[in-house]
Parts: sequence; C-alpha cells; structure tokens
Amino acid sequence: MHGEGGGGETGTNDDVLREAFENVGATIMGRNMFGGGTGPWSDEPWDGWWGDNPPYHTPVFVLTHHPREPLVMQGGTTFFFVTDGIESALKQAREAAGGKDVALGGGAKAAQQYLAAGLIDEMEIHLVPLLLGGGERLFDNLGGSDVKVEARPRDRGARRHSPQVSRSQVDGAGLTEERNVKCYEVAIGPLHQANR
Repeated sequence: MHGEGGGGETGTNDDVLREAFENVGATIMGRNMFGGGTGPWSDEPWDGWWGDNPPYHTPVFVLTHHPREPLVMQGGTTFFFVTDGIESALKQAREAAGGKDVALGGGAKAAQQYLAAGLIDEMEIHLVPLLLGGGERLFDNLGGSDVKVEARPRDRGARRHSPQVSRSQVDGAGLTEERNVKCYEVAIGPLHQANR
C-alpha cells in the first residue's frame, strides 16, 4: 500500500515509469500539484506531499503567483518557485536540466497553459481505469490551439504493455526545432526532450 514500508508492488508499470523518467533533468509543475492551498504562502509554508525525500531527485520549478525562497529537500530535489510565467519556468528548467529532458509534472492547468502556448510537441498520457470522482479536464482551456490527439504505441525503448494502463500520445502543431518539448503526463506526470 502507498506510504507503507516495503516498497509496494513492482512490475511492468514500474518499468514503464522508470524508462519514461530515466533522462529527466528537471521538472515543472503547477502550484496545485505542489500543494499548500491557494493565495500567499503561510508563515509555515507547505513542503509538499512527499515527506523529506521527494521522488524527483532533480530541480523542480513550481508555477505560482506568490514568491517564495527555494526549498531544498533530500535526494537532490530543490523546489524553485517561478512567478514570471510558463516561458520563464521552461527556460530555467532547460538550463537546470543540463541537456536532459524537462518533465511537466502537472496538474491539468499547467499542462493546458503549455499546450495552449504551443510549447509541447508530444505528450504521453497514461490512463488508469480508476474513477476518482472529480478533477480537471486536460484538453479544456486551450484557446483555439491546434492540438491533435493520436493513439499510438510508445516509441522509446522496448515496448512494454500493462493490463492496468493504456497510453495515448498528443502532438502539438507547428513547433520549431528550438522548442523540441516533450511532456509525459502521468499521475506525477513528465516537458522538454533533449536531442538524442
């Protein structure tokens, strides 16, 4: 069970996620994905959902309207709070990634902003048949951007299939070589794919 000692189940799903994140050098996420509520940070600000050692182990750039000093955690994760927009967060994340991929860690509003701005050229979506009862629609609020949805097999490494997860990929239209952005939207979903 999540959060208990012993590490939980392992298998195909672990392999798929490990492969997707093996070349990630930085992550971008929205304030809601990071957590801590809306509005200004409290006197004792939120430190995330994940305890002292978050799963990222790379720099993480949190989109927010409220400034905050960087939060250094165990395992190589430092959260940087970006108040000057999605393009600035992407620029900082690319620099921090040092030639590796930049992951978009969600949530839906952050993904919508990057899709609407044409800053994602490919997104891998892992669908799990689990009804949560609410949430945000990923493809709403795209401002008329030209997003094409196409189901296709994974193109990275060995093709692994899990009975619990299906995958679709979304291509943005008309992106330049300079942007070369890749997003894997997973529960902790991954943005910029380094040239390989």
